[in-house]
Amino acid sequence: MLSKGFPVGKVDFLTLGPMSFEEFLEANGDQRLVSYLKSIDTIEPVPEIFAGPLTEKLKMYYVVGGMPEAVLVWTENRDVSAVDRVQSDILAAYEHDFAKHADKTDVPKIRLIWDSLPSQLARENKKFLYSAVKTGARAREYENALLWLKNADLIKKVPRITRPGIPLSAYEDLSAFKIYMPDVGLLRRHARLAASAFTEENRLFTEFKGALTENYVLQNLLQIKDVAPYYWSDGLHEVDFAVQFENDIFPVEAKAGRNIGGASVKAYTKAYEEQTRLILRCSLQNLSLNGKVLNVPLFLLGELRRLTECALRQRG
Repeated sequence: MLSKGFPVGKVDFLTLGPMSFEEFLEANGDQRLVSYLKSIDTIEPVPEIFAGPLTEKLKMYYVVGGMPEAVLVWTENRDVSAVDRVQSDILAAYEHDFAKHADKTDVPKIRLIWDSLPSQLARENKKFLYSAVKTGARAREYENALLWLKNADLIKKVPRITRPGIPLSAYEDLSAFKIYMPDVGLLRRHARLAASAFTEENRLFTEFKGALTENYVLQNLLQIKDVAPYYWSDGLHEVDFAVQFENDIFPVEAKAGRNIGGASVKAYTKAYEEQTRLILRCSLQNLSLNGKVLNVPLFLLGELRRLTECALRQRG
C-alpha cells in the first residue's frame, strides 16, 4: 500500500502488486473522495456531487491501472503517453522473466498463453480455451505453462463451480476456468486499447466486450480477505463470479454499461432461490437495493463486503 508520497528510496516496482482504486485515489490527492466512500453506511443513491467525479476518476484508473510505477508517473506528470511507456516496460519485463526463469521447453507455450489473453477475454463466454492459444492445443500440453504463469502471479485463475454449495471449493469443476490479468491497466495496454477512450463518455467501460470491467471487478474481489472468487455456469448461462462471505454465497455480475439486464443471473436465482440472499450487481448504475438485487457502483467496489452487510441488515 502506497501513500501520496510513495516509498522512499529505491523500490523494485515489479515486486509490488496493483494498488486498489481507493489507494489510487489517495495517491492522486483525492482523500476527500476516499473518506466519503468509507463513510457510506446505508444503501441509498450516491449524490451526483460525488458520483460524477468518482466515475471520472475510475476512467482514469482503467487507463493507468494500479501498478505503483504507473501510478507514480501519472501523479507526477499527468501524461498518459508516459503511463503507456511504463506499462509497456512492465509487460516487457514480465516477458523477459519467461525466458529467464521458466523451463526452456515451456517458454514458447507461456508466450502463446500470454499473447492469447486479450482474445480469451474478448469473447462473450470467457471460459479459457486451449484452442484459442493454438489450433489443436490440448490441456496436457499447456498445463505446466499455465501453472507457471499462475505461480508467478502474472495471471489470476477463476475456477468454475457446478453449484453454489459450502464450501465453494468442494463444487469446483477442475476442467473449466477463466483467466485474467492482475491489473486492469496492464490488460488495457496488453490489448493495445488506446488511452484516447479515456475521454469518450463511458466507452472505456464497454469497450473490449466489458473485459476491462470484469477484470476490475475480479481485482476487487481478490482484495477481500479470505475470499476466493469462482464463477458459475450451467452450459447455457454464466454468472461472472460467485463469492462466499461467511456462510452465504453471492452471485456477482460485472456490468460494463448502464444496461443491467441479464438472463444468466435470472437462471441462477431461479435454480438456487433459497440459497441466494442477495445478488451483487456491479455496474455504472447508482447504489441501490431493489428486492434481492444490490447494485454497487463500480467506484464503490472497495467497500463491497461492508455494503453487502448493510444491505442484508436493511432487508431484515
